[in-house]
Amino acid sequence: MKGLALTGTMSESKIPEILETFEADMLSEWIQELATINLRRGLIKEAEIKEECREFLSLFRIAVQQGNLTNIEGVTWEEMREMLSSISRSRSQKGFTPTETATFIFSFKQPLFNRMRQQFKDPIELGEEIWLATNLLDQMGLLIMEVYQKTREEVILRQQEELMELSTPVVKLWEGILALPIIGTLDSARTQIVMESLLQKIVETESEVAIIDITGVPTVDTLTAQHLLKTVTAARLMGADCMISGIRPQIAQTIVYLGIDLANVTTKATLADAFLTALKRMGVSITRSQPK
Repeated sequence: MKGLALTGTMSESKIPEILETFEADMLSEWIQELATINLRRGLIKEAEIKEECREFLSLFRIAVQQGNLTNIEGVTWEEMREMLSSISRSRSQKGFTPTETATFIFSFKQPLFNRMRQQFKDPIELGEEIWLATNLLDQMGLLIMEVYQKTREEVILRQQEELMELSTPVVKLWEGILALPIIGTLDSARTQIVMESLLQKIVETESEVAIIDITGVPTVDTLTAQHLLKTVTAARLMGADCMISGIRPQIAQTIVYLGIDLANVTTKATLADAFLTALKRMGVSITRSQPK
């Protein structure tokens, strides 16, 4: 049986003949099978399911008639691979679970195997044909799951990038003064987004002072400090003076312990302190009005 699975061709198998002869009957049974397997119809229309089943059977029949019953990576299976990839991406985007997505392929086994049992009286021949069919359908099932997983990973990556952009807003505090509050861990990828956002805003507003507030950064290690220094340096190259606020006692002790040199960077305990310093550098003073 294993040897046949590796060398099976159209001349050795009756699968092409079965698909062509009983295509309509298997299509009807398959659609009924899908309807009974916890398929959330709210996510996809019944007419769309029927059309996908028809297209699958047509492409399946055409592919096996060309003789390759062992490997769906061949040229004869190219249209089938494209169709399965499209179905997988569509289901992933619509909210189908991995099980529901794979069910589209594996639920076809029952109608196909029923026809095989009717056509083959020899148990050995039946076993060989079922092995061939199982091998093909399993390959298609693996393909549809690989595409599903890749699509979900792409969605998650895109969402992470969007969240990073949203979590690093550049705020205009005053004419010529910007603030960049950072919340969470500052790694290399996020530093790049922080730097690009800040520099772009400096150019747009022609600001002279930028404040990077790290009150929401839980810990500062050597790598985090290096990222902050890079951002400060980049801002200075754009002509803006850059300060760091939110230096809590614990962070100050950590910076001293790690031997991080921030001597050339203006640091403040709070964003308010940094804002007052920025106003002074801009030549702006704030006075408290006297009550009448």
